[in-house]
Amino acid sequence: MSKPTIEIIEPGLLTSVQDKGRYGYQKYGVPVSGAMDEFSFRSANVLSGNTQNAAALEITAIPPDVRFLTDTWASLTGAELSPKLDGVTVPSWESFEIKAGSTLNFGEMQNGLRSYLAIAGGIDVPLVMGSRSTYIKGGFGGYHGRILKTGDVIDCLDLDCTSVYVKRKMSKEYEINNHEECNMIRVILGTQTQIFDPKVTASLLRSTYIVSHQSDRMGYVLEGPEIAHKNGPDVISSGNQAGAIQVPGSGNPTILLADRGTTGGYKTIATVIKVDIGKLSQLSPGQPVNFTAVSIEEAHRLVRGMEDKLNLVQLQNTRVKSNLKIIVDGQS
Repeated sequence: MSKPTIEIIEPGLLTSVQDKGRYGYQKYGVPVSGAMDEFSFRSANVLSGNTQNAAALEITAIPPDVRFLTDTWASLTGAELSPKLDGVTVPSWESFEIKAGSTLNFGEMQNGLRSYLAIAGGIDVPLVMGSRSTYIKGGFGGYHGRILKTGDVIDCLDLDCTSVYVKRKMSKEYEINNHEECNMIRVILGTQTQIFDPKVTASLLRSTYIVSHQSDRMGYVLEGPEIAHKNGPDVISSGNQAGAIQVPGSGNPTILLADRGTTGGYKTIATVIKVDIGKLSQLSPGQPVNFTAVSIEEAHRLVRGMEDKLNLVQLQNTRVKSNLKIIVDGQS
């Protein structure tokens, strides 16, 4: 069951419903989509008492103003928004209680580009190919296949123990994606790296690039030293991996992200590791990007660390909910 929970007063620049993405359909030409900063997105859900894949709002650059139509609780992660609930400052990276009729407003976005607002129970929009994510260019998924507009009313699913408010906080040791030094992005050099001159690869790793204003959810276009090809930019088309750094004929590298096309025929010089894709997505146009190479083993170690931290916080919150449930049952 679900009920109307959020009314959009002002939509912001680019506010959409996202979950982890639409997997298993790339072979049909359907992009994965989903949250650009997966760690921040999943953290918001953990703090709100949801499963880690519950649909939430992804807020980009200019935040919305929202009114709550029912009692609930929520959490905000990602870039700092200086949130205020009925004029009173509320914290980021921890849950806060909301009463029906309350209005949530934000200041200017700081220390990043994207934030995530998760509501207890998760946003209830139709599942499309197993996901609630919005694919904006395709016009499907999410809330009517589009970014949010003034007057939109969004339902949220019911959550167990909603009568009991459970305070949750992400301790500093778990905030691994705190956007410090987020312009240093770690990459893996793959098999197609051999197609490029070694001097070109070395140049990529020592150069500073700038995020272009042409960048979007499909990918980040970078401006800086052009990457030269030996025998043209094209290769036989293959599946596109999130984080792949493709080099088209222009020589300007493009990093593929959530709404990337399903296949591509440009050479790939390197791939951004999973834990740094979220860091990258927090960079705004005009900000610098630098790359450093790591081994596959190091990339695996880092992603295991991210999963361990999220799962530990999820387990701790589950134990808190379980204990509260016992107390509630004892009183009934």
